[in-house]
Amino acid sequence: MPINDSATLVVGSGNYLTAPVGTAMPADLLTPTSPWANVGHTSLEDVFGITSEGGEATTIGSLQNKSLRTKYSARTETMTFTLQQFDTAALKLYFGANAPILPDGSVGVPTSPEPTQSAFLAIFVDGDNHFAFYAPKAEIYRADDMAISDTESLAGLPLGVKPMAYGSNVWTYAITPLGGLLATGASAGTPGTYTPDGADVPATLAALSSVIATPTSAWTTGKYVLLADGTSKAYWNGTTWVAGQAP
Repeated sequence: MPINDSATLVVGSGNYLTAPVGTAMPADLLTPTSPWANVGHTSLEDVFGITSEGGEATTIGSLQNKSLRTKYSARTETMTFTLQQFDTAALKLYFGANAPILPDGSVGVPTSPEPTQSAFLAIFVDGDNHFAFYAPKAEIYRADDMAISDTESLAGLPLGVKPMAYGSNVWTYAITPLGGLLATGASAGTPGTYTPDGADVPATLAALSSVIATPTSAWTTGKYVLLADGTSKAYWNGTTWVAGQAP
């Protein structure tokens, strides 16, 4: 793995948002639009964390090989942050989605609380960089007991967000990488193009090894893609990437 200075992160600001279950991640993470809604003020000290349960390793062996395989149990993860607003919406996130609004406007604490189900998005900004966690389906509920310990700092509601599998997804949440988006595909042209849109152009021929060529058959005469220096060319010969343009 090469050293990539632009892939480091120092959080300068951030936001946590919810939307109906299944809502897609916004195209512009810096200006998410409806139905995404900000949950409110959050802690400057306890910014964000991920805890996990499960994932224990069990070594499975045979008579011939005592350490033949390793099997891991299912792992569940919880994202945590502290909400520092005590309005109705915030209280229902902490005490339960089924917390009733009483006739006097107060929020009742349910005897059998139910977590809030929603899509969840956490966005962190570091100068010109931004970094996000996205779950199309998650359960949000209290992560810890509430305590008001002094009169000089903002009180908070510790929340836990459990990402859940949505639909046929084989993943529960996604993370946007820093340091550029890797190219996963390359289409023949003069020059050709990389996908997804906005992906970083591979710097070397070796960096093309994981890029899928389109078409997968040998590229026709004159076809190529450019490498990051803007002058070096490469083409797909039907088996591997080769320097230059297709003969």
